Amino acid sequence: MDAEKQVLEVLGGVVEAWNAGDAAAYGRLFTEDATYATFFGVNMPGRAAIEAGHRALFEGPLKGSKLAGGGKPEIRFVRPGVALVLSGGGRSLGGGSGPASTVSYVLIKEDVGWLITAFQNTRVSDPRATS
Repeated sequence: MDAEKQVLEVLGGVVEAWNAGDAAAYGRLFTEDATYATFFGVNMPGRAAIEAGHRALFEGPLKGSKLAGGGKPEIRFVRPGVALVLSGGGRSLGGGSGPASTVSYVLIKEDVGWLITAFQNTRVSDPRATS
């Protein structure tokens, strides 16, 4: 299987784990020392923190939330075994159209396969549009 397809499988795993509310499965997609910057700018350093933080979210304020599609992600292999991915992101909790955020991932190829080592979720806004 080619690298792009493997990376897309990891991203599919993100959606699957989120939509199932499965924090353990979500956490397993990340390296032990991953960095994870949330939509609100909170850093969850490391797999254990990512899993624990998402367990609290999936059992609390984001219970039942579903990730919304963001279209086909842009994948760029910056060198063998390192992929940068940009994708639209968001979750459904009451409407809206289009992605709520832009998500960037850095994935690395490990002995166990591709894992996410860095994640950044940034709110979509246009600072030029002021009212």
